[in-house]
Amino acid sequence: MSKSTVAFVLSMVSTMAMAQMTPEGLWRNIDDKTGEAKAEVRIAATASGALHGKVEKALTQSGEPNCTACTDDRKDKPKVGMEIIRGAKKSATEAVWEGGKILDPENGKEYTLRMTPIEGGKQLQIRGYIGPFYRTQIWQRVQ
Repeated sequence: MSKSTVAFVLSMVSTMAMAQMTPEGLWRNIDDKTGEAKAEVRIAATASGALHGKVEKALTQSGEPNCTACTDDRKDKPKVGMEIIRGAKKSATEAVWEGGKILDPENGKEYTLRMTPIEGGKQLQIRGYIGPFYRTQIWQRVQ
């Protein structure tokens, strides 16, 4: 192989590795209380560069398919297809995305969000804050 071919292959491998160290992609939401997979959430960038996430698929039966506990524009809307992550932006100093909000459609609570790719981007630590209190979930990358 020529030096230019080797350099190209190495740059592609490093680009693919870096792409995995972002929250963008399809994730399996793992409930922090039960350890069960509940849904698949697709996280993508908006035109402004902020991240948003929508429930793409429910993996468990919900007693209520709509978000009756929501208090904003998502009130009484179906949970599947619902935008549950809004406005997260990459930190200027760390490999974390924060400043956005995440909604728990089961109870209608909205938390301040911090997302951190871990395990080489195979997992995503989701931490939601209300004041000094927080909940943490570890999501699994689907793609």
